[in-house]
Amino acid sequence: MKNFNHTLLIFVTITLLFSCSSTSKANIYMPAPTTPKKAAHEKPEKPVKPVPPSPDLILGNGTVAGEKLAAFLLKSNPRLDKPFVDEFAKIYIEEAAIEGVNHDVAFSQMCLETGFLSYGGLVTPDMNNFCGLGSIGPGQEGERFPSPEIGVRAQIQHLKAYATDEPPKQTLVDPRHRWVRYGSAPTIYALAGTWAADREYGRKLKNILDNLYAASFGS
Repeated sequence: MKNFNHTLLIFVTITLLFSCSSTSKANIYMPAPTTPKKAAHEKPEKPVKPVPPSPDLILGNGTVAGEKLAAFLLKSNPRLDKPFVDEFAKIYIEEAAIEGVNHDVAFSQMCLETGFLSYGGLVTPDMNNFCGLGSIGPGQEGERFPSPEIGVRAQIQHLKAYATDEPPKQTLVDPRHRWVRYGSAPTIYALAGTWAADREYGRKLKNILDNLYAASFGS
């Protein structure tokens, strides 16, 4: 019986040693998990570009390109004529640059004042009045201008008058220029209670500017 037990013990010990050895070898040669490769046709993800902050100051250089201004206006009012809008955006850039006014601000103000050229108030499209100049109430619908270019120029000159006491560089076409307290509103927020009676005017203008920048510079 002793011999049998001794033999059995040896057998169990050998079996255990063999089992451990096999497990160890299996662990040594087990292949490492691999990361699946992207298919060759898959494009790498583009990094998200941060949207620059929209301006608060009326004076300065605009950063939104003409085609982006036009696209923003057309998206908000698809009924507009694209060739007109393309030329209209260029007028804002050119006129604002001459007077040192930020064209992003002036263009956004036009969007606010005219409802993205949908109008609906006292001012009508044929007036070429893009900022409600002189539009006070019944019997005082507002100023009229002979062309979109002159209408934009009048708006730019009026905005500049609020931002600084520096006179306009071009011939004065703004008939209400003399009524402005020059330099009283250098920021868009200061236009509330000065340019417009609406105390939320600056915030509304800023909201349009933010949307313009998101549409123009967002991914």
